[in-house]
Amino acid sequence: MTGLRGRWTTLLLVGSALALAACSTPVKLDGEVPVESRTPTAADAAAAGGGAGAGAGAGAAAQSQVASVNLAPTQAPADSIERIVYFDFDSYVIKNEYRPIVETHAKRLTADRNLRIVVEGHTDERGGREYNLALGQRRAEAVVRSMTLLGANPAQLEAVSFGKERPAVAESNERAWALNRRAEIKDR
Repeated sequence: MTGLRGRWTTLLLVGSALALAACSTPVKLDGEVPVESRTPTAADAAAAGGGAGAGAGAGAAAQSQVASVNLAPTQAPADSIERIVYFDFDSYVIKNEYRPIVETHAKRLTADRNLRIVVEGHTDERGGREYNLALGQRRAEAVVRSMTLLGANPAQLEAVSFGKERPAVAESNERAWALNRRAEIKDR
């Protein structure tokens, strides 16, 4: 009797599912979906500023209002590209003013998959040696991470820290410290 009850339960569930499916409203696709016409008319030409008769002649080519976009990476000579990203004190956040430098190098890397770049992180003289090595590494890695997010292959990049060991300016003032807080992008 249990086998018969299980079969009835299954039939009842299947029947309920079929009844619910039959009640649903089918979606009509014929004629209800608006379709945009791509054929230019005299009214379109007049709206675009071409006059009442523009585009009405047989065989007249339609003019696109869409500007073309050049997707080819721009190539500047490698020695004329800026290669230094400066950072604020105790920070490894890339400032907006240096994003174009990072983007340029990322484009170079995506255009030439054989190119290799090393990013050297540097700090000013303030702080301990270990702290500055770690901060320099975070600065270099921030630049590398930005380039990879822009399409560069991570295998093309290396992040290295020199901390405060290789200052750009060997002075102890605000100007020198600002110039020493940097990441240098170098071809390998």
